[in-house]
Amino acid sequence: MPAKKILMLVGEFTEEYEIYVYQQAMEAVGHIVHVVCPDKKAGQLIATSLHDFEGHQTYTEKLGHYFQLNKTFDEVNLDEYDAVYAAGGRGPEYIRTDKRVQDMVRHFHENDKPIFTICHGVQILIAVDGVVRGKRVGALGACEPEVILAGGTYVDLSPTEALVDGKMVSAKGWTALAAFIRECLNVLGTKIVLD
Repeated sequence: MPAKKILMLVGEFTEEYEIYVYQQAMEAVGHIVHVVCPDKKAGQLIATSLHDFEGHQTYTEKLGHYFQLNKTFDEVNLDEYDAVYAAGGRGPEYIRTDKRVQDMVRHFHENDKPIFTICHGVQILIAVDGVVRGKRVGALGACEPEVILAGGTYVDLSPTEALVDGKMVSAKGWTALAAFIRECLNVLGTKIVLD
């Protein structure tokens, strides 16, 4: 099977695990993941964040590691990519307002290509009319009203589940990365056979 190319959309303070773990897992099986951030070039760094649930009413946030982008945002040719991945954390809340990011998501939606989203990543998708409409979508619980207002059905997944609706794969957060990655691979047609 030929390698698939995945475009990962991130911003400053995107969830660290949802960048590193996803990229490394996909590359371990031979896929190519280009990680881009608006107005940043390949080789530049972005700050990431670590979110955790430590007994408060909401998650806590700590500074993660810096991540080195491997693709220049302005040089992305969308026709080269088989899927798009909207990682979560705080990055989505501001990159979703960027018209270029919206155009990227619209391309994958209109061309019926796989769309992957985890945690707050759904905020990027709902910024484009029609992307989640009629879809069953998992995300962090704080995003439930936005999913519903965008015409989707919010599914309250367990912290370790992923959900597939057509070519869209979603999950609640980084604790679901194993299931999420497994389902993304299935949608991409990647078969891992254990002897």
